[in-house]
Amino acid sequence: MCLGVPGKIIEIYEKQGLQMAQVDFSGVRREACIEHVPEAKIGDYAIIHVGFAISLLSEEEAQETLELLRQVIAAGEMEDEDLP
Repeated sequence: MCLGVPGKIIEIYEKQGLQMAQVDFSGVRREACIEHVPEAKIGDYAIIHVGFAISLLSEEEAQETLELLRQVIAAGEMEDEDLP
């Protein structure tokens, strides 16, 4: 299963003719293409999927999504503990 994960845009620049960004994922920085969200600006939150920003969202929506992802991960870890 593939997921789009919210991250905060911390830098915007051009690379080989494409609009790119450095995106912060809870302290981990990654590069992402932001061509599909030309209205993106520094400080915005975006859903990133395989290195591409596919949509923008509010900080509140980003935090809610991250919390849900944490809960899913925690639930999976609890299931793993029950395995023989």
